[in-house]
Amino acid sequence: MSGNVLNRKLHYWGAALAAIPLVVVVVTGLLLQSKKHWSWVQPAELRGTSTVPAVELSDILKAIREHDHPEVSVETWDDIMRLDVRPDRGVAKATLQNGQEVQVDLGTGQVMQVAYRRSDLIESIHDGSIFGDWVKLGIVLPTGLVLLFLWGSGMWMWIYPIIHRRHVRRRLTAAALLKR
Repeated sequence: MSGNVLNRKLHYWGAALAAIPLVVVVVTGLLLQSKKHWSWVQPAELRGTSTVPAVELSDILKAIREHDHPEVSVETWDDIMRLDVRPDRGVAKATLQNGQEVQVDLGTGQVMQVAYRRSDLIESIHDGSIFGDWVKLGIVLPTGLVLLFLWGSGMWMWIYPIIHRRHVRRRLTAAALLKR
């Protein structure tokens, strides 16, 4: 079996094996690319009243705790997964353990918005970590390696005919010069 035939067979079967994980990675990657432009993925970031924070961290926790929203049930810092403080925008974004995002104005200490944040879930699907390390390292990583191989073998299938035609033209030109 020639190298080109083997390359085509490996390219064919590699594409088939990588198809499903690759579709998941591409679709979730597209969603993550558009997260700042689509509030369904990630809530729009509001601007606070001041770029100089006038509240303490304890005031942020108190504002979230006292906010009357059915999806927000915060008692301690353990209920908050992440706190993203953006002084230049005057906002603190608290991501809760249940996936809700609460935005607090750093100037007034008031809750400005409560919305569900899907981007973290989409990211964990994107990298396979939602299913555990065995999927992340056993399926997603090999899929990336197969994709790299598919790119290389596809480039070879694209460039080989060009190289082959040039080689044939040179031989024909050399043969024609020898006949003279």
